[in-house]
Amino acid sequence: MPKLRGEAFWRETLRGAHYVVAPMVDQSELAWRLLSRRHGAQLCYTPMLHAQVFLRDANYRRENLYGEACPEDRPLIVQFCANDPEVFVQAALLAQDYCDAIDLNLGCPQMIAKRGHYGAFLQEEWDLLQRMILLANEKLSVPITCKIRVFPEIDKTVKYAQMLERAGCQDFVFQLLTVHGRTKEQKGPLAGVASWEHIQAVRKAVSIPVFANGNIQCLSDVEECIRKTGVHGVMSAEGNLHNPALFEGRNPLVWEMAEEYLEIVQKYPCPLSYVRAHLFKLWHHTLQVYQQLREELAKVKTLEGIVDVNRELKLRCQEEIANQKEGEKPKEGLPFFHWICQPYIRPGPKERCKENGTQGTEKGVRGKRSLEEEEDGNSELLSKNKQKKKLRNPNKSFDPSLKPKYAKCDQCGNPKGNKCVFNMCRGCCKKRAFKETADCPGHGLLFKTKYEKSLLWQNSQRAIPSPELSRKGDVDGEETAVLKEADDSAV
Repeated sequence: MPKLRGEAFWRETLRGAHYVVAPMVDQSELAWRLLSRRHGAQLCYTPMLHAQVFLRDANYRRENLYGEACPEDRPLIVQFCANDPEVFVQAALLAQDYCDAIDLNLGCPQMIAKRGHYGAFLQEEWDLLQRMILLANEKLSVPITCKIRVFPEIDKTVKYAQMLERAGCQDFVFQLLTVHGRTKEQKGPLAGVASWEHIQAVRKAVSIPVFANGNIQCLSDVEECIRKTGVHGVMSAEGNLHNPALFEGRNPLVWEMAEEYLEIVQKYPCPLSYVRAHLFKLWHHTLQVYQQLREELAKVKTLEGIVDVNRELKLRCQEEIANQKEGEKPKEGLPFFHWICQPYIRPGPKERCKENGTQGTEKGVRGKRSLEEEEDGNSELLSKNKQKKKLRNPNKSFDPSLKPKYAKCDQCGNPKGNKCVFNMCRGCCKKRAFKETADCPGHGLLFKTKYEKSLLWQNSQRAIPSPELSRKGDVDGEETAVLKEADDSAV
């Protein structure tokens, strides 16, 4: 059966999905996808999977896709990060029978993506991307989609999208494009507002379906985004994590969503770290009020323990509701009381440029690193996490001038080992030592020594005659002795 393309693919295979749950590392596992589908999500993505690991590791395939196969979890798009055409296609071939499309991640802006050379850090390598797309389109039986971030310039973003759409061919190669309206530099405290203008320009310039990502906190945002940009669907990440019923246009009680999610986890287990992270998102505003329970949730080691913390949070909130005074309004500027699912607006830097309505610096918005480096140990300037460390160890200092200065690895810039013979970090040292069959005692890597020992062992094995030869020698010796005795008798 030929692959459906463009609008037909979106309309028939993806069932005309408007409401989409984003691929989120360690957060869009099967249990969460099923919860989201129950409450309005029409299409889900797997978490971003590393193509090279997926290709070589059977356990990774089972834990992240094969073991999660579920009829209710369709339509489903599997997302990969990759920077090698052959690796990407081989991994996709192993996944295509478990999904409705394969997505190439060109949007991850994190440092791990920079070090691994994938995600948004491939957006300047158009020749490589064309080769990846063309090979995948040729070999796979399911359509190829892509998720990108924008360039600062709208014109360049449009040309980028058009290149991906056709990859140098007359026919469509990609069948759907998701555009996150932020650049790769817009992350963490510098995330800012996503540009729907970029998304609108891409939608007008390409002929394939387009999904929008960014600025989605409630259903009205979804409707406004579709109206302003003309996209086919809208993808949500943070908004979905704080309110799984976002696409229903509801703001349910937090414990209703938490209890339903925990019931699904009982049927479709996942790592405890995923469950804990989801409850931290769901209960975010409540945990600001009940700090002790926040600590308990962080330390709990079992699913039953998480269920207990969730139950205690529910009881605290119900008691608070029972004691609520008539006409009382939500605190901390929240639109709803803290026990109701609602958006979480990620705070920006401590100082913003004047045009954003707050006092700024001469250079405008500052990055996360600069904020940390300005901390001089004053508890009023320390983050909450560092304040906790200060309580445990009052003598601890966070003054950057007192931190030890580490020499950098000659290869990657990470701190090098103090006793490394190659002046590298352990990862780079291991690769070089293995390649050159060398030793690095500083990192405990003994490739040369082990190789020499193996040669000695092999040589020693060659010097020892086999048992069969030994027996044959003994028989021959006995026969010779008998013949000699016979000759002596004859004489």
